[in-house]
Amino acid sequence: MYRVVLVDDENIIVEGLRRVVKWAEFGCQVVGTAGDAQEGAELIRRLRPHILFTDIRMPGVDGLTMLAGLHSEFPNMQVTVLTGYRDFAYAQEAIRLGVSRFLLKPSKMEEINEALKAMTARLKTLPQEEGEEPGQYTGSFIVNQAMAYIEAHYADKLTLQTVADCCYVSQWHLSKLLNRHTGKSFYDILNSVRIQRAKELLQDPRLKIGEVGELVGYADTAHFARIFKKLEGKSANEYRNAMK
Repeated sequence: MYRVVLVDDENIIVEGLRRVVKWAEFGCQVVGTAGDAQEGAELIRRLRPHILFTDIRMPGVDGLTMLAGLHSEFPNMQVTVLTGYRDFAYAQEAIRLGVSRFLLKPSKMEEINEALKAMTARLKTLPQEEGEEPGQYTGSFIVNQAMAYIEAHYADKLTLQTVADCCYVSQWHLSKLLNRHTGKSFYDILNSVRIQRAKELLQDPRLKIGEVGELVGYADTAHFARIFKKLEGKSANEYRNAMK
């Protein structure tokens, strides 16, 4: 039996799908439902479904990033989007990110059945336990989202888990993608962004070295000093003096 997960913030949609669709006729079984994207992502990692029906316009959700994250981490999982969002360019991008079907709400039963038929047919051609590598486009999409988040939040107490959550992937998977696409670890990237910003702030003579470190995310001045010298080959103070 193919395992199915349903994700939608409208419970009436989830229950309607679960009860009305004749899952067994397609060799499928609904093994879990979720009411939001994060809960859905956690459920998917735990249950590893073959098929996902999901909305992408839920509160606080970047739908395309969610789709990219799920497809990147679970490339064999077949995804059908059910949404009230009528935007052709958005649908095209969703399909580029690995979506099997993009159905508008309210979806007709024959559309859902056709999607199930197509997804189960596709699954029969794929190895179910050996995960294939995600496409270059999907991986790049996730890395770009992660980099943008780091650039916007470098001054926060940022962790790999925090960034992974915003990209809807596990921290292990994000670490692998970052290394593959940039050749660097998460903390190498974070330190690089922070030190680049620190170099800009050091041009302001009113700021003390420790203050600059704090502004870019280092609570410990000694740690900031070590990272700065490691990346720049000189101390923050030497860098500042050379700029005069």
